[in-house]
Amino acid sequence: MTIFLILAPYGVFATLMLVTSATVSLLCATLICLTFIAFDIARGRSIKILGVGSVIVFTAVGFYLTFVDATASGIAVKIAVDAGILLVSLTSILIGQPFARQYALEQVDAETAKLPGFITVNYLITGAWTAATLLMLIGNLAVLYVPALPLWTGLLIAFAARNAAVGFTRWYPHYRAAKYGTPSASALPSH
Repeated sequence: MTIFLILAPYGVFATLMLVTSATVSLLCATLICLTFIAFDIARGRSIKILGVGSVIVFTAVGFYLTFVDATASGIAVKIAVDAGILLVSLTSILIGQPFARQYALEQVDAETAKLPGFITVNYLITGAWTAATLLMLIGNLAVLYVPALPLWTGLLIAFAARNAAVGFTRWYPHYRAAKYGTPSASALPSH
C-alpha cells in the first residue's frame, strides 16, 4: 500500500497528461502530494523529502507554464518533471538522507533501524528509483529528439523502469535479510 501511495501523484500526473492540460495534471499531482504531507503531519510522521520535493517540482513547472510559456509540449513538461524528481532523488542521496530511509524508519522497529545494513538497503533502493527516474527522463528525451519514435516508446520505458524499481524495492530487503540473517530492513513495504 505504501508504494501505491508514494506513486499516486506521479500516476495521476501521467494519466491526466493523456486526457487534460499539463497545468491541470500538475495541479492535481501537487494537491495529492500536499494531502499526503498533511496526513503525515496529522499522524505525527515526518515530512518526507520526496513529498516536499515533488510539490516543489510540480509547482515550479506549473508556474512556468502559467507565467512563462503556456505552449510547452506535453513531452517537455514530462521531461521537466522527470528532471526535477531526478534532482530531488540525487539530492537526498548526496546529503546522506536517501529518501527511502524516511519511509523505512516508519515501518521498522528501532533495533532494525540501527542495523548496519539498514542504511545500505535504503541507499540501494533510493538508487534504484533514481535509476528508474533517469530511464524515464531518457525515454522522454528520446521521444522528443527522435521524431520517428512513437509516443508509446516513452510510456513503455516509464512502465518498465517503474515496475523494475517496485520489484527491486520489494525483493531486495528480503534477499538481504535471508543472505545475512538479519530482520528485513524494508524501505518501501507494500503493506
